[in-house]
Amino acid sequence: PLSCSDVTFVVGREQQKVFAHRCVLACRCQAFQGMLTQVPMGSQDSSSSVPPQGPFFLGNVQPEVFLAVIEFLYTNSVTLNSHIALDVLTSSVEYGLQDLCKLCVKFIKDTLSVEQVCEALQAAVTYGQTDLQQHCLAFIEGCTTAVVQTQGFRELSDVVLARVLRSDRLAMDELDLVQAVREWAHVSSAVLDRPVPEVAALPVQELRLPLLAPNELVTLESHNQQDLLIPVESIAAAWRAHALRKGSGVPSRLCRPRRGTRPRDHHRHLEPHTK
Repeated sequence: PLSCSDVTFVVGREQQKVFAHRCVLACRCQAFQGMLTQVPMGSQDSSSSVPPQGPFFLGNVQPEVFLAVIEFLYTNSVTLNSHIALDVLTSSVEYGLQDLCKLCVKFIKDTLSVEQVCEALQAAVTYGQTDLQQHCLAFIEGCTTAVVQTQGFRELSDVVLARVLRSDRLAMDELDLVQAVREWAHVSSAVLDRPVPEVAALPVQELRLPLLAPNELVTLESHNQQDLLIPVESIAAAWRAHALRKGSGVPSRLCRPRRGTRPRDHHRHLEPHTK
């Protein structure tokens, strides 16, 4: 019952009060144990430490997210929805709650959507959740065209975007991927206040320019004069592949058509093993 609670948290911008029991939180979670049993400043004797009275202000967490963590600490289960699942995952990592982390990952995998998959992938990479990473990548490979139009795609970090672009199984033509990376780079450039070529350096290395036909490369070059998205040497290497009728001097992965690549005449020269 509420009347027996002996610790209060004031949570989020809404300053919502959450009541709990020190003994439950402290024995279920080391992070709370540390928070609830601090030795007072200037005190030498830890045995005489007085537990901080609180209330504890947690301004940067949503009440709904914090309540999910508290629910888990009391019941070992959690009620999630797609609005809070990623934030609860973040809290589970911050508080060192492995089992809550597993429940969040399972929920996120089971409810993955086009709108959320990039944010989930970014979180999976940030928190080293390999299983969730692979699940998100497979999802993106299945509906690439829809995913690249989402806000989440525009907010991917350069490292994670480069990882996505390494896939052979993206269901999208290279020309459209170049355009998607260009739009991503312009957003990133504005947000980070850094030049387009600088923010895009990593993902651009994964674009498979030798797959484009000569007329497409000409158009690409004229677009490129405006923002310098792609290094001149990468475009030169793609032209060289055409001139020599093979992917000479270009990493072989950049000559491999993806699942969604539209066939073009010259592709037969790029792949020596295909008949």
